[in-house]
Amino acid sequence: MANIMIRKNEAGGLVFYLPKRDLEDNIDSIEFDSPEKWGGELKLASGGTYYIEPQLAPARLPVSVRAKRVDAPE
Repeated sequence: MANIMIRKNEAGGLVFYLPKRDLEDNIDSIEFDSPEKWGGELKLASGGTYYIEPQLAPARLPVSVRAKRVDAPE
């Protein structure tokens, strides 16, 4: 699992950042996006897929969380 950061961009969309690989990409979809359940599978614009354990929605962004790459070995 890797530490990632999720923030909002100027257009209001979510941005995924993986500091270890200096990878930044827009998040196309997030499996759960409600105040009670936020996270799950994240699909990136580049086609990558990551998973973060569902949790309560963060009070504010940016937020750092642990994520696991789903579509390839880490």
